[in-house]
Amino acid sequence: MSVDCIERPSPNFDDRPDGRAADILLLHYTGMESGEAAASRLCDPAAKVSAHYMVDEAGAVTRMVPEEKRAWHAGVAQWAGEGDINGLSIGIEIVNGGHDFGCPPYPDAQMGALETLCHEILSRHSIPARRVLGHSDVAPARKADPGEWFDWARLARAGVGLWVEPEPVIEGPVLAFGDRGDTVAELQYMLADYGYGLEVLGRYDETTKAVVTAFQRHFRPARVDGVADVSTVATLRRLADALKAGS
Repeated sequence: MSVDCIERPSPNFDDRPDGRAADILLLHYTGMESGEAAASRLCDPAAKVSAHYMVDEAGAVTRMVPEEKRAWHAGVAQWAGEGDINGLSIGIEIVNGGHDFGCPPYPDAQMGALETLCHEILSRHSIPARRVLGHSDVAPARKADPGEWFDWARLARAGVGLWVEPEPVIEGPVLAFGDRGDTVAELQYMLADYGYGLEVLGRYDETTKAVVTAFQRHFRPARVDGVADVSTVATLRRLADALKAGS
């Protein structure tokens, strides 16, 4: 099954860096009142934002920027030590009101179309599962999309992205803002080793809290609070083990 795209070209793009192929698939929610409002903004030259694709609630896919071009969807972001995420990625905007409009569910038709679109993109580009990411992963201090209610597990079951079953939330020791020491440094190391933009300083600062929140949104959505509790740390270790097993 292939995707039939509606063509709605955006003027907001430029060339990718010479010799660099896209190796990140980046998912967003639109965070606006409607899909039409989002599409208009993504095609407005004054807005200076765009994406390669947009998927609406009914599953209709709109193509806005050719995959070989650099769309402007990530903004100030970083992953695995690299800063030009626009230059390295293919961006998909998923029509959803987001946190500002009540966190509406992603309909089944929309998720099904997204799965198909992602499969087609992955068939054309060498994008590792660990580099199928959300906007909040690459810009944790600024962004929260596609949100903690987005079904990353469903995508992974369909062969898109990496997922491990999160450890259940239980009471126990936590690492939180203001903490210091080797256990904080170890947490920072594991998050940075996965790809999050985080220095290993041994201090649980605002950046660490933002990164832990982003990790929770993606991999342990049952409680999103920026506190590295037993469940969060165990899920992170499980993810690290899954990466080692697959390497």
